[in-house]
Amino acid sequence: QIDLVRHAQLPLDMLFSAELFEHYKPDAQTYLGACALLDLAPAQVMLVAAHSDDLAAAKSFGLRTAFVARPREWGPHPREVTAAAGVDLNVDSLEMLAQQLGA
Repeated sequence: QIDLVRHAQLPLDMLFSAELFEHYKPDAQTYLGACALLDLAPAQVMLVAAHSDDLAAAKSFGLRTAFVARPREWGPHPREVTAAAGVDLNVDSLEMLAQQLGA
């Protein structure tokens, strides 16, 4: 994952992965472990994802959620993508997410 982030030149301070916690989604520790490392309450943390099941699990543990559509995730032919019910933000790009968050 870190190689992908570097290649995309994303300015991240930390990259959380399930491997860091030795727990895997939808286990609570994969979501709450990041909150603990950040010393933040779950309501102060947002999971950004393109998969409804990840977002629903994060929401069930009290995290804020943002759905980012990736219609070409499975190949060159766009497919319809819809956000999980109850997500806090539903956007088409990370740029749009940043705008909605006022960044």
